[in-house]
Amino acid sequence: MKRGIVVLCLCTVAIAAYYSADRWAIRHTTLTFHDVLRDDRDVTVDIAVRRDKEMQALAEMIELPVAILSHGNTVKNTEYSFLTNVFASRGYLVISVQHDLDTDAPMVTRAGEEYAGRRMQYNRGVFNIMAAIDEIKKLYPNANYQRLTMIGHSNGGDISMFFAKQHPDLVKKVVTLDNLRVPFITDGKIKILSFRSKDPVFKADPGVVPDDEICAKAGIKVVRTEFQHNDLSDRGPDNVKSSIQAKVQEFLDEDEGQQPTMPLLTAAAPSQDHLPGQDKPATVDNK
Repeated sequence: MKRGIVVLCLCTVAIAAYYSADRWAIRHTTLTFHDVLRDDRDVTVDIAVRRDKEMQALAEMIELPVAILSHGNTVKNTEYSFLTNVFASRGYLVISVQHDLDTDAPMVTRAGEEYAGRRMQYNRGVFNIMAAIDEIKKLYPNANYQRLTMIGHSNGGDISMFFAKQHPDLVKKVVTLDNLRVPFITDGKIKILSFRSKDPVFKADPGVVPDDEICAKAGIKVVRTEFQHNDLSDRGPDNVKSSIQAKVQEFLDEDEGQQPTMPLLTAAAPSQDHLPGQDKPATVDNK
């Protein structure tokens, strides 16, 4: 009986929030936890979620779709708000994982080796993502962790594609921004959107991006741009970010239909709010 009253109250709050003027607000919360299976390695995530959708999920009215974002080498996980806000505005629970720590050895390229010698970083990324999911399930149990959307820039795009190869049963879509090492999945079971830069320095390894015929058969969308590789984050020009946002919206509309969204420029408001199920604010890691 008490549980029914609580759910009813939460439903009332969620409905009220939905029709309020600030119903579109996106909350960004940073959480750091320790992976006991890897000597208490710190795993930091930025969680972005639309407040009205969060309340509906807590009231067991809906199940949140989940997107996992992986950053590029030397770029922080919080430097992709132009993308996380697109997904959060559509009702996704977006988890941006910080893969690299200050104590990690620099990533190097070893020509001739598998993935240019970066398999260790990709394996670490997979462990980080799985550890993050295990923790966030406790906070957001009403989310779909069985049909993930993977998003990544550069090395993060390779981590995203590698994760999809390792766990194809958990992945529904992959969006990459100029991944260079891990070949695309071409069996057509996972929807893929990839933005390619026109950069004189950053070039994809042979065999990473399929030819047009294979892409057409597998339903892979490749967007060839005039952008530079390092512009594909919050650091890039506004016209680059808005162009990518528009294409991502189109890609999602194909599968989900057009969704009511919010003005993206008002979406980024990082905070130290309490997360569901926490008695104190999330730990903020500024490393």
